Amino acid sequence: MLNGFKEFILRGNVIDLAVAVVIGAAFTGIVTSIVTGVINPAIGALFNAADLAKAFPVKIPTVSGDVATLYFGAVLAAVLNFLLVALVVYFALIVPVNILKKRAEARKQAGGAVVQEPVITEIDLLVEIRDLLAKPTVESGKHTDG
Repeated sequence: MLNGFKEFILRGNVIDLAVAVVIGAAFTGIVTSIVTGVINPAIGALFNAADLAKAFPVKIPTVSGDVATLYFGAVLAAVLNFLLVALVVYFALIVPVNILKKRAEARKQAGGAVVQEPVITEIDLLVEIRDLLAKPTVESGKHTDG
């Protein structure tokens, strides 16, 4: 059971995924600050609100006789934030990967070699170490400086 977990963790995909999550979280912070600091106030100004989160207020009466305010601008701000992140991910990641895939497929169709990284396993490394250890070595006592 532990060997299976070890193989899972040591796969490149898991590490790549972890890096993507960390970078994505940092990038989301950048996009969120742009949306809340620049875009929301600009759109909010169009609707006579301090920012987009306070735009489109709808007041509804409550059971106790008070008034509750729903801010639909906050939902619009969240949708806008999501769309901006998706837009950047699409153009920064999806489009380049699709271009690379098309180029690799075109190379494959043309009969050219497709570049692939060699996969080296632990067994390959152990065999290489065994072979290096099995090679005859120069004995240190037979060579003298003259």
